[in-house]
Amino acid sequence: MVFAVEKQPVVTRFAPSPTGYMHIGNLRTALYAYLIARHDGGRFILRIEDTDRERLVEGATDVIMRTLAVTGLSYDEGPIVGGEHGPYVQSERKPIYMEYAKRLIELGAAYYCFCTKERLEQLHEEDATGGYDRHCRDLSPEEVEKNLAAGIPYVIRQKMPLEGTTSYVDAVFGEVSVENKELQDQILMKADGYPTYNFAHVVDDYLMGVTHVVRGSEYVTSTPKYALLYDAFGWQRPTYVHLPLLMGKNADGSVSKLSKRHGAVSFEDLVNDGFLPEAIINYIALLGWGPKGENAEVEFFTLSELEKAFSITGVNKSPAVFDFDKLCWFNGEYIKKLDFATFKEKAMPFLHAAFPAEVDVDAVLRLLQGRVSKLTEVEGKSQLFRELCEYDKALFENKKNKVTVESAEALLKAALPCLQALDSWDNDTLYAALLQLSEQLGCKSGAVLWCLRIAASGMSVTPGGATEIMAAIGKAESLARIEKAIAKFA
Repeated sequence: MVFAVEKQPVVTRFAPSPTGYMHIGNLRTALYAYLIARHDGGRFILRIEDTDRERLVEGATDVIMRTLAVTGLSYDEGPIVGGEHGPYVQSERKPIYMEYAKRLIELGAAYYCFCTKERLEQLHEEDATGGYDRHCRDLSPEEVEKNLAAGIPYVIRQKMPLEGTTSYVDAVFGEVSVENKELQDQILMKADGYPTYNFAHVVDDYLMGVTHVVRGSEYVTSTPKYALLYDAFGWQRPTYVHLPLLMGKNADGSVSKLSKRHGAVSFEDLVNDGFLPEAIINYIALLGWGPKGENAEVEFFTLSELEKAFSITGVNKSPAVFDFDKLCWFNGEYIKKLDFATFKEKAMPFLHAAFPAEVDVDAVLRLLQGRVSKLTEVEGKSQLFRELCEYDKALFENKKNKVTVESAEALLKAALPCLQALDSWDNDTLYAALLQLSEQLGCKSGAVLWCLRIAASGMSVTPGGATEIMAAIGKAESLARIEKAIAKFA
């Protein structure tokens, strides 16, 4: 008889430290952990790892939770929402870690270390690369008890094997092995009673049933230490999924690890710079992962589509380069797809200067929607609708439409009375009238429209054509700008 083996539910976690802003690398880790869980109908947990008390930044936890909410990365367990494995803030779990650290001591896999700060500093001065010399590793039980009874401060260290190798299989990088003699007897519990990251995350992942640990590739060589902790407790190791490095482009064309010098690298900075959360999520999903099968050529994914398409097998080993130009292109495409009401709602906060009363703001925004790659560009590209910039009459010259400075003056003088006579002032009416005028003058319509676009905007490159710009700024302002252009030829 063959019995079916029940598949263990996938459980992932995002476990950031509240030490500052939400870096794009952290957000990618959260996204991948979320997608691995959702793809298999599993659970996604948020855990705040705040045991490094000296690096805590006030408000950072709020930034983390706000970012997850804005991006749609909903978690099944965590702060606020709760769950059966709480609390979900490590500082609130402090007694748990000491209990498990002492259990490790009983198992012979850890020990009390009573070395003073001064002794450790002296060791470092003598050999900056040597690490701890295992001075307290073989203290007798009597010595340990004596020191504890005397209240001597201590840390608890992991007792690493001194020979052989420790290996584990990573879902992305394959088998990773480290010689045990290279492993330091790392601190598990600090003198202040708080655990180190190296210990706390292992205990928490086990107690919370985490099956897949997703994190950056900087932890690849550290993971054997964590695997040994699992082994010491007799726990089943999780599946490790280490993500490739995120690189940024330098001015000289080279690449280096992504940092602030490459531009905005936090989620909030990108949003403040006019990027849409949906575009950011879509883009960073592709930084280190590539869709396969029927989605192999697809670039645009909603979050729900990513949940279906994502698989660990698509994660690459090679570093991924964060390309701001590519993100801008992505964002521009997302902006184009917004319905106008949504675009207007998102764009208005980026308009810091008021328009004249006669300007049709909706018409301006409709012109800009398909012509901006991020929302911060709305302000600058809308400036011509507020006021006419200074320009030289030489700007009217255009070889393609065979316009010279002299012919531009004649075309503008012919267009002015034609436009003054119009009762309606919309794009279609303006275009029809100017098309008829060009036929009467025996010239290309492009010549007339070119001259009027320069006169209406003072720019050779504009968001929209002559009639669109004039329709947006209104009849009075359009005629005033044309008259000002004609005056340049006097």
